[in-house]
Amino acid sequence: MKLVSYWNNEHEQLALCINHMLYNMDRLHPDLPVSMTMFLNYWDDFFPLAKAAEQSVKSGTSRAIPTLPFNEATLLAPVPHPTSCRDGYAFRQHVAAARRNRKVEMIPEFDEYPIFYFTNHNGIQGPGEVLCMPDHFEKLDFELEASIVINRFGRNIPADEADDYIAGLMIMNDLSARTLQMEEMKLNLGPAKGKDFSTAIGPMLVTLDELAEYEVPCKPGHTGKAWNLDMTCKVNGVLVSQGNLADMDWTFAEIIERCSYGANIFAGDVIGSGTVGTGCFLELNGTGKLNDPNYPEQWLKENDTIEMEITGLGILKNSITKEDSDLSLLALKKKTTHES
Repeated sequence: MKLVSYWNNEHEQLALCINHMLYNMDRLHPDLPVSMTMFLNYWDDFFPLAKAAEQSVKSGTSRAIPTLPFNEATLLAPVPHPTSCRDGYAFRQHVAAARRNRKVEMIPEFDEYPIFYFTNHNGIQGPGEVLCMPDHFEKLDFELEASIVINRFGRNIPADEADDYIAGLMIMNDLSARTLQMEEMKLNLGPAKGKDFSTAIGPMLVTLDELAEYEVPCKPGHTGKAWNLDMTCKVNGVLVSQGNLADMDWTFAEIIERCSYGANIFAGDVIGSGTVGTGCFLELNGTGKLNDPNYPEQWLKENDTIEMEITGLGILKNSITKEDSDLSLLALKKKTTHES
């Protein structure tokens, strides 16, 4: 199924996208919820009802009337109010290239365990404008990723059971203000203001049954589902990145295993894959400069349009908009010297 959250008469509305038309969930069956939060929290009850309703529409036996075409809806993030948002680091190609470009060795711990960081779940948004402050424009970057959302409570989940906790897949753009990010990470605490302003997901949540035809074996020595899904990113209509979700080294199942170790995970938790190889300007610029010192760096600018596409998951489109403020954290930095 393709699950969509959109703005309907000033309220969040959950719908099924069938043949490019939106069918409000509660019109398909009176017991189905109007919000993604409710659907995820009672997944085992609602999923069979929604699946049966979808089949009824596709077979022509349903009396349900579509609300509006998908391309006319004001889309929200498919999961408008995630309970948390973690982002992984699952593509070895991206990590190795980034380290090579900085002239440091590949870190062996990458192959020992999957890692993730928490980002701002209140910064989640769907397609549309991304509001950026002046400091965000200091090396503003996209990151081409996929993400999952959790569909039930869990704790200490082994990887060989973890795929049952995945409701579906979405496209994710982990937007990054690199100057802020690189300054902060010198203090070894992880991303904060370089990441918390926006993370875009969408345009829909596609359930795993819909993606069964794309399943492929995961990498040797790993556990969990993998999918042969092409991933691309265009900036202002120009292709800048291309990869495949099957290139993930660590699976979502293995990331869930680590996330849930000694910790509760909840329906509505969003987890990103991390950046696919070539999936951001930071990597592309670094590789370009390594090969040619005169390579012109490229970063996102005001009014740029980013279009991410993943096979079966649709197209996530965002535009960069300058927020009406001149406040700068970079300008507020203290110029003091520590005295012992």
